[in-house]
Amino acid sequence: MKRIAKSHNSSRQIRHARVRASVAGTAEKPRLSVFRSLRAIEVQLIDDVAGKTLASARTSEIKESKAEGKTAKVAAGFQLGKLIAERAKEKGIKAVVFDRGG
Repeated sequence: MKRIAKSHNSSRQIRHARVRASVAGTAEKPRLSVFRSLRAIEVQLIDDVAGKTLASARTSEIKESKAEGKTAKVAAGFQLGKLIAERAKEKGIKAVVFDRGG
């Protein structure tokens, strides 16, 4: 039996579809989607019922991301978590469903 070579992106899309089959966000408990590229990390709080993004944040919005005992990317992620938590509290969001993506 011959295996068909799949690209990394097509495999990721298959994994993402499998995860998204069981993960959905509502207005009270939105989906926390995290996208990490080589340059930045982006997070969004998404209401899948209404199809709207409730809040978002990106590492480029953070000025100096210094956290003691952490490397640059880890410190940026740490600060980004604090930023999205503040924005979620402003909107009255107390809990989220984590979407680990592909």
